[in-house]
Amino acid sequence: MKEIKANGIILAKHIPSEEWQEGLRFYSNDQDFIQVGTWGYDAGKELLAHAHNSVERKVLKTQEVLYIRKGSVLAQIYDSDKNIVKELVIKEGDTLIALEGGHGYKVLEEGTQVLEVKNGPYLGAEVDRQRIDVKK
Repeated sequence: MKEIKANGIILAKHIPSEEWQEGLRFYSNDQDFIQVGTWGYDAGKELLAHAHNSVERKVLKTQEVLYIRKGSVLAQIYDSDKNIVKELVIKEGDTLIALEGGHGYKVLEEGTQVLEVKNGPYLGAEVDRQRIDVKK
């Protein structure tokens, strides 16, 4: 896993496809608003059936996860002052966890497919986000 940081703050985590390991591994910290982990088990492994309790949580920001199913994407990671910190290519099988700051994406290949997951509830674009004026 590669952490992208600025001023000691983890802005994003890149999990290359080859990073997946045997067993259960969580990449997020307990205090993150989105929890991300991977499974790696052989046939026959059973995970105990369970249901999640209704628990009131205080969510202060949206965090998101991209899983690249097919193709590739150029991810641009910004700090909280809206300065670009890192550009990286996330490719088929990779995962990106966007935690702090900002981000932008450019699709690099025809037919690219991405699964995006983020915490909710969604309150609309006007409330949930602000655009970053990209200086070229």
